[in-house]
Amino acid sequence: MIRLGLRLALASGREAVVRLAVIAVAVALGVGLLLAALAGINAVNAQNSRYAWLNSGLVEQPTGPRAADPIWWALRDDVFHGDRIGRLDVATTGPDAPALPGITHVPGPGEYFASPALSELLRTHPAVELADRFPGREVGTIGDAALPSPDSLLIVVGRTPDEVSQVRGATQVASVLTTDPSECDRCVIGIGTEGISVVLGVVAGALIVPVLILIGTATRLAAARREQRFAAMRLVGATPRQISVISAVESTVAAVTGAVAGIGLFFAFRSALAMIPFTGERFYPGDLSLGLVEVLLVVLGVPLGAAVVARFALRRVQISPLGVTRRVTPRPPQAWRLILLVAGVAELLYFVGRRPGTTNGQIMAYMSGFVLIMIGLVVAGPWLTLVGSRILARRARHAAAIIAGRRLADNPQAGFRAVSGLMLALFVTSVATGVMTTMVAERGAPRSGSVMGSVLSHTFWPEDGDAPSVAQIPAGLASVPGVVAIQPVYANPQQRSTPDNPDWLPGLIRCADLARSPELGRCAPGADVAYVYTDLVGLRRASDDPPVWSAAPVEAASVQALPLLSVVVETDGSTAAIERSRTLLEAAFPNTRFPSTVAELEGDFRRTLVQWQQLANVVIVASLAIAGCSLAVSVVGGLTERKRPFSMLRLTGVRIGLLRRVVVLESAVPMLFVAVLAIGMGFLAAQLFLTSQLDYTLRAPGVGYYAAVSAGLVASLAIIASTLPLLRRITGPETARNE
Repeated sequence: MIRLGLRLALASGREAVVRLAVIAVAVALGVGLLLAALAGINAVNAQNSRYAWLNSGLVEQPTGPRAADPIWWALRDDVFHGDRIGRLDVATTGPDAPALPGITHVPGPGEYFASPALSELLRTHPAVELADRFPGREVGTIGDAALPSPDSLLIVVGRTPDEVSQVRGATQVASVLTTDPSECDRCVIGIGTEGISVVLGVVAGALIVPVLILIGTATRLAAARREQRFAAMRLVGATPRQISVISAVESTVAAVTGAVAGIGLFFAFRSALAMIPFTGERFYPGDLSLGLVEVLLVVLGVPLGAAVVARFALRRVQISPLGVTRRVTPRPPQAWRLILLVAGVAELLYFVGRRPGTTNGQIMAYMSGFVLIMIGLVVAGPWLTLVGSRILARRARHAAAIIAGRRLADNPQAGFRAVSGLMLALFVTSVATGVMTTMVAERGAPRSGSVMGSVLSHTFWPEDGDAPSVAQIPAGLASVPGVVAIQPVYANPQQRSTPDNPDWLPGLIRCADLARSPELGRCAPGADVAYVYTDLVGLRRASDDPPVWSAAPVEAASVQALPLLSVVVETDGSTAAIERSRTLLEAAFPNTRFPSTVAELEGDFRRTLVQWQQLANVVIVASLAIAGCSLAVSVVGGLTERKRPFSMLRLTGVRIGLLRRVVVLESAVPMLFVAVLAIGMGFLAAQLFLTSQLDYTLRAPGVGYYAAVSAGLVASLAIIASTLPLLRRITGPETARNE
């Protein structure tokens, strides 16, 4: 039977080869996507583990072997051209200091090691903008073992113990931490791998569902002809078990071929996958690794699923050899099919105001609601198609619409099957776009503009007694091209903890100084000193008018005796002016937090949102592409199954143009009908999630979303149109004669 099954699968003509090829492509996509998702989770964990050593000075030192001579350790964030630089100042206290990963030795005073990406920046930019921040010379590059990503900007600067001990937050490290940040309660540097792994799992699920639909659609290609062939074999004495073996061989050949191709797809695109910054930074290609167990589960699981689908598609032959001929119009679907769809919406609605308290509880609550809605859409699809077909038939004004409406009403399951993948793709697209658009609008919208991106603020800690004086502000700062004004802000000794009174603001500024920077605001009439924010910006947005700062009951002459809270440098917004000013401030105040603009401080979360939006775009494009393949296979399969009745209609005088309109209407009507439903349900699910989890109101997507959806629908219509030339070839008189 196995040999016969192979012969039927590989030597039954072009139709069998095309069917096997389509199934193999579908399986390859499924295997490739699942392997990519599993490798992505492994890559996140691998990247996270290389953050571990940076937490050494930020958490309590673990028990265990320690070096006899600890290292003075001070880790801080710097910025260059909007990108974060990790700067680690170190100093050894003796010859037995612990070794640091990625470098040959702990740098001494006047030495530093830089990551390859930062080393390149040091070579290609003027020293007054970057290199002058780091005393000494570069003695080597940091190896991959200490870098989370090829793009990581990291520098290890050697200084004396006295110098490092004066840095705010400096500590002594006797052993380098190796605990994964995701397993360390007090670690502050690293990735929350659990959430990202869940998101990658959700992405894989969102992509694999359309792939499974494509596999099922491809398996049913020419199902009627195969059922007739198997039924004939039953009539001549073949047992149900033998038929099962033959059908399983056909499916296994395609599934195994697809699994091997899927593995090849993954390794072919692994380098490209490593470029996608799921965590904010690229991966090393080697991080996208796979374990033997993971490969076996995917390579065996996906083909097994394809075989099960094939067995289910041909189940009628297993019942009786006459089951194929005893066909009647299936019972029309009933409205009870809406139950799961309503249940999914009801679950999301229930959690509005009742958000679970734990992260895992929230994931289970919302994901189960989304999955219920997706299953509900698939279950309710045939009934919705039936409703659409009846509307089409009722409002028909020509023969094509009447025929298409009646045929859809006779078998709405088959009509919906062709567009089910597209419906799920549009649902996933609408949910992802709705959530990300709203989050960007509420939390990530950039406060761009001259004030937000051109004002550089360097803050000190006067409460610790280490605030510098105005005299320490570098004189060369005023001569930097592009610097408009330098504003010293003094600490408010009467600062309140709540904004009930105007004196709650932390800073004071002399109105004579502020007059040089009208863009940063002005004092209230008659005031000599005003209350201000540390950076002179605070909660202001770019579209707001310059503020009027409240008067402070302090004499201008006495303000300069107060501790310096910050230095605010107003520039013309040019990159050179900002970076040169930053370098001068860092060189003048090397032991404090490094200066930054408002836009830079707010940029991390915004970049994260943009990266998740990119991930959502990958899901959107892939889902629509897979759905388009399912639609093409389904339309071609439908034409193949109906070539005899179409041929008979042509023999009775029906024109080919009328048949083409029938085919278009049979596919386009359910497609557009379920598209509207899927988009509406996607936005409803996004709204319920946003209201429950974040207390946000859904924001309308931008033009890009509507353009993508329109392009997807137009492409789907083009796919349908591309199959129409096949209609003339398969509905000639010879088809009716040969059948």
